[in-house]
Amino acid sequence: MTLEQLYSQYIKPLSLEDRMKIIVMTAQDIEGIIADQQPLQHSLLELEGVGAELWNQVEAQKYVNDLRTEWDQRP
Repeated sequence: MTLEQLYSQYIKPLSLEDRMKIIVMTAQDIEGIIADQQPLQHSLLELEGVGAELWNQVEAQKYVNDLRTEWDQRP
């Protein structure tokens, strides 16, 4: 039996409330599976200093002034 056949035979005849419950149950089930598969979360603080070398030659005030000029020129 195909997924479409299962849906037509068993899900579609249900009330809107029951169909919504199935959606919630399915979403919770998938959420649990995804949570189990994801690696441990990292702290945002681990990114401290990443890319710092990109800013070594940039004058902060000039950068801000250039941004403000760009914003002023936008339509």
